[in-house]
Amino acid sequence: MAENNQKNTTKSIPPYMKAVSGSLGGIMEAGCLQPIDVIKTRLQLDRSGSYKGIIHCGTTITKNEGVRALWKGLTPFATHLTLKYTLRMGSNAVLQSAFKDSQTGNLSQHGRLLAGFGAGVLEALAIVTPFEVVKIRLQQQRGLSPELLKYKGPIHCARLILREEGILGLWAGAAPTVMRNGTNQAAMFTAKSAFDGILWNKHEGDGKMLHPWQSMISGFLAGTAGPVCTGPFDVVKTRLMAQSRSGVEVKYRGMFHAIRTIYVEEGLLLLWKGLLPRLMRIPPGQAIMWAVADQVTGFYERIYIQNAPL
Repeated sequence: MAENNQKNTTKSIPPYMKAVSGSLGGIMEAGCLQPIDVIKTRLQLDRSGSYKGIIHCGTTITKNEGVRALWKGLTPFATHLTLKYTLRMGSNAVLQSAFKDSQTGNLSQHGRLLAGFGAGVLEALAIVTPFEVVKIRLQQQRGLSPELLKYKGPIHCARLILREEGILGLWAGAAPTVMRNGTNQAAMFTAKSAFDGILWNKHEGDGKMLHPWQSMISGFLAGTAGPVCTGPFDVVKTRLMAQSRSGVEVKYRGMFHAIRTIYVEEGLLLLWKGLLPRLMRIPPGQAIMWAVADQVTGFYERIYIQNAPL
């Protein structure tokens, strides 16, 4: 019995290490993939057909607004990703520990899904929603001249939203964001663990350190399912966050009203608008994040858990 308890104990990586690994991965991801996120947002907000596709959107933004416009909203995006991954990885580790069987120390697939969903809900409410509201408000603006822009920067944007729309303005689109992130993380953590085991025979706590390219493949594959499943939630989230609530009346009154309105006015497929740039951003983003995170946790496993030389 004591031997089994020791075995289970050695397989635990502290939540703070998971949080650190996630934050470092988030910084790297943000710098690499911000232009894709800008293009995705512009496509989702385009109701007049100004952009003919991903390449046309990117070239149009560059031509009319300059290359720097592709990194609009980088500060809130990078801060958001760093905090999001810190909270996501740390809270998921805590929840996984809570859902482990008290006798065997094993984590069931059901428990892994619940832990991922819980981490997604927590990050959506605490971090993702207010940061994405600011990011989307900045990204939807055309041009670079400060005097022509309503929002001069992330801090000015947040202050203006608070003044004009109240604190709830920063949580516009919270419901679809919760559904999107919860579902995404439930699928992602479960799939990442499965792909690590299937492809590389890697299991947490075994001391095996994946090569970055192996982590990137597992992370990329794990990151593909979520965008397809949660496309409508992402489109609705973007539309709700982009509309200002300072006027007399808003177009979309909530998540279900937005889904119904978009379906009636623009068609079913429009609920998946921006899916391709999401697939261009999220799976590569997960690949980059996991390549960094697995190196950090792998180093910890080798040195502090397995006491093995690198």
